[in-house]
Amino acid sequence: MRSFISRLRHGHNTKSGPGPQEALQESPQQYLYRYRKQRGVNLGSWFVLERWISQSPFQGASGSGHSDLDVARGLHAKQVLEQHWDSWITSSDFEWLAARGINTVRIPIGYYHICALDPSILTGTDFDGLQHVFEGAWSRLVAAVITAQSFGIGVLFDLHAAPGKQNKDSHSGTSSPVISFFNSKFNMQLAIRALCVLVTQLIALRAHEPEFDNIVGVQLLNEPHPSSHEALYNWYSKAIQEIRKIDSGFPIYISDCWMADQYADFVARLPSSLALTCIDHHLYRCFTGSDISTSAGQHTASLADRNAPFPQMFSRVAEKLAASGSGLVVGEWSGALNPGSLQGTVDEHEERASYIRAQLDLFELYCAGSFFWTYKKEFPGDLGWSFRDAVENGIFPEVVGMIPVKDYIGLGAEINARKVAARNVALSQHVSYWARFPGHYEHWCFEAGFDQGWVVAYEFFTFDHAGQAAVSELGFKGCIAKRKAQDYIRENGRSSNIWEFGEFTV
Repeated sequence: MRSFISRLRHGHNTKSGPGPQEALQESPQQYLYRYRKQRGVNLGSWFVLERWISQSPFQGASGSGHSDLDVARGLHAKQVLEQHWDSWITSSDFEWLAARGINTVRIPIGYYHICALDPSILTGTDFDGLQHVFEGAWSRLVAAVITAQSFGIGVLFDLHAAPGKQNKDSHSGTSSPVISFFNSKFNMQLAIRALCVLVTQLIALRAHEPEFDNIVGVQLLNEPHPSSHEALYNWYSKAIQEIRKIDSGFPIYISDCWMADQYADFVARLPSSLALTCIDHHLYRCFTGSDISTSAGQHTASLADRNAPFPQMFSRVAEKLAASGSGLVVGEWSGALNPGSLQGTVDEHEERASYIRAQLDLFELYCAGSFFWTYKKEFPGDLGWSFRDAVENGIFPEVVGMIPVKDYIGLGAEINARKVAARNVALSQHVSYWARFPGHYEHWCFEAGFDQGWVVAYEFFTFDHAGQAAVSELGFKGCIAKRKAQDYIRENGRSSNIWEFGEFTV
């Protein structure tokens, strides 16, 4: 965010900035769900199946038996899938998550899961002819949104499986190792069409009574392995353009292909907009040879040391993205450590807990949200990959987020008094500091920015009702600060001292 304010301070053109004509259509509830700090988990193997997480649906699968397509071509596929969708995640799971401070879930889906909305989506694809198997998925996805909102939980839909596969893994729809997404114009265009169908229907959910405001966004692709990054940049740009034609303010998440700096630069090059385009980074430390030969303590230290390369990268990328009015989330992470990293460990429980805490602390500093992979496994006991097992065994904190110590509802007068006192202190420090550098200042801009920052933070803080496990906090600070700065410029005119407004809205 400092970079964005620095541009204003030095009179740089922030790509002309969005004009008054860009009025985002968001309800107050949508605004709070979308831009609070997302403390989340992935509901893995609910719709996009993964055998290592849930084995039962694969019992009658065809072929190698590792993908959605194998299950769909297997015995009693429709019955098997619908039974799994109805039982793997239920209302009691959402209730359990909410009680532990989880306020957002990421739900991986395949393009074939929305075929009930447009059966032609399957034509010419690997799933052609399988509409009858997947046509019941959409109604269950809608039910998931409804149930999540009843517990104050937001939903991020993630296109985990695109036409033709965007990576080699079986969780991208088929067991084939061939990636044909990026070398097929048909597949790339179909994916955009499927995403537009999805977004259109998610927007339509607001017509329900009561309205459903808890869709936080859509992720365009999960872990793509592009033939060239330029090809993915071009596809991302086209997909964003088409979705924003439907809703100019719809939040969009994009995978960074484990190249966060480069994709943050890509976001900065996109046409200026007040809408959120968020980078999703995935963090695992258990797969490579280097991961295996690094001890658990060293993994933890490399994340806890703010001067180490990875935290420095996160700091740098978060700064870039905030300057673009965007943000950084970790869409997948876990407590998994390779057995090689645990050799010689005296207290494995403590090592695992420290590793998780180091990640949580890192995300708290630099990210607008994070999503543990995954919520649960069919067979309990995996403390690295199962969030539920990690919590119940004391590896993961029992509650995440800021826990209220008293009933904060109805404290308006007290809160306002605190705001005035804090503003006076901050303003005095601000004026004293800049008095050392002679020049023209407009310190009332700072006052206005302080008030705006306080009001926004308090809006999020009071979003949840008293008695919930944790309160909401502003997460996408750069996005909201950019909007508030643009609002201030519209109302008061552009000034060479607009940077003072932003000094506190960071």
